[in-house]
Amino acid sequence: MRAAGYTTWVMVTLGALGAAASVASVTPPLLPSGWQSKIAALLPQTGQTVTLLERRPSISTVALELVVASAGGDREALRQVTASAARGVAPTYDKRLNVSPEEFKRYIVFQSTLASTGKTFRLNVSRDSSRVTFSDGPYMNGVLKGVSIDLKTGEMRGPEGFSARPVAVPANDDPERGLLVRSGFQWLMNGNNAQIGNGVRGTLNLLHLSSGRVVLSYRRKSMIDRRVDDFDRELIVEYTR
Repeated sequence: MRAAGYTTWVMVTLGALGAAASVASVTPPLLPSGWQSKIAALLPQTGQTVTLLERRPSISTVALELVVASAGGDREALRQVTASAARGVAPTYDKRLNVSPEEFKRYIVFQSTLASTGKTFRLNVSRDSSRVTFSDGPYMNGVLKGVSIDLKTGEMRGPEGFSARPVAVPANDDPERGLLVRSGFQWLMNGNNAQIGNGVRGTLNLLHLSSGRVVLSYRRKSMIDRRVDDFDRELIVEYTR
């Protein structure tokens, strides 16, 4: 693992995590041959050192730059727009761009990026030949506590008492569509039992990036013993296997 902060900004957007979350809404890709070994190779080792990531707002002007260039817009006006966006400031319309105000608004894209917090820590996780099990620890905020994944069946189980099977996440080599992903897996954890008062809605992503790094994220809302967690909790970490 490299030193903390080596990924000041993880390339492109968190759109891949959003896109991955929509996998279940369409027919998911078939699990690849040897998927069990692929999952085992991507999941963290015991005491894995990770970098904590977070979502941050970002402004993309790529589409606008292409449109303005085609329309013969003023380069200095475009430079001012892109400079504002780079500072995270919403750019203002300039008629010298040679596009309409409506086009200007359409091609300014507000999105989320993944950014390193600069914090590294050891993930509280244990594994043996058959299972990876997460506990809690600093920076983990209870998000993964009690979650386990069976390395033979791929089944994910959570403390709420429900389970989910993995689906494949499509590869992505287009930076405009989000994270550059070689391969990945996703577990959609959804369940509710009114009798015992347990329920969960969560999405776990395990993504192998084109850079060779691995991003593990889990976002969930849960209820245990009729006690509802007041927050949608999320943990996003990056590491190298």
